[in-house]
Amino acid sequence: MKIFLAGIMQGSHRSAELHDQHYRGRIKDLLAKFLPTADVYDPLADHANSLEYGDQQASEVFAKHNRMCGEVDVVLAVVPQASMGTAIEMWEAHRNGRVVVTISPLSHNWAIRFLSNIVYADEQQFEQAVREGEFAQRLAEWGISP
Repeated sequence: MKIFLAGIMQGSHRSAELHDQHYRGRIKDLLAKFLPTADVYDPLADHANSLEYGDQQASEVFAKHNRMCGEVDVVLAVVPQASMGTAIEMWEAHRNGRVVVTISPLSHNWAIRFLSNIVYADEQQFEQAVREGEFAQRLAEWGISP
């Protein structure tokens, strides 16, 4: 199973800065422990200096990641607040018939409501679902074998 770990990076910052990215390590560690066969791609891990990219390189990476979201089995989107990039990644997964799992309190946001197959309100709820096997069971309901 291939998982693309999408999630807020720049959000609504007006300057070249990132939101706290510690969620990425926590989620990767959790999945490695409870779903060890999952192949998790973290775009930040391969592009830690992306805010310093020139327009051409940034555009190429942006397009590549959006394509990847239409090819993986699952897009796992962490959206504690609105994120345009993550919404596009969710859209690409959705329109290509991939499963979108979203961790977000924004349950009334249309991108969250209509593009997600599974929604968890926060990281704690997601972690509990992973630890108890409920996450794997829900993926199996969508035809994905963890």
